[in-house]
Amino acid sequence: NYLNPESYRKRGNPVTTPMWFVECNGSLYVYSLVNAGKVKRIRNNANVRVVPSDTSGNPKREWVEAKAQILDQRGAALVHKRLTKKYEWMKRIGDIFSKLRKRDKVVIAIEVV
Repeated sequence: NYLNPESYRKRGNPVTTPMWFVECNGSLYVYSLVNAGKVKRIRNNANVRVVPSDTSGNPKREWVEAKAQILDQRGAALVHKRLTKKYEWMKRIGDIFSKLRKRDKVVIAIEVV
């Protein structure tokens, strides 16, 4: 149920973050708050590595190289629907809290290379 993307700080230090994801047409999609560190890192460097993981980020397979990109609002809407279908009530509760706290979210598309 989790994907662990590894993005990189400006100095090259890796940072991992286990996240919910959905697969669609061969691409992987995750979402995050717009001002989160992972989003800033991906804007600076689209190169990432990913691995399926448990909730703590422990890898279940081998890491693979990938490219990440922030989607526009239209592309994000479809992904949010698929994530809600996959994670059901947990995603809905998170969406309610994000809306109440007025936190904007972005969707990140990840293409394995």
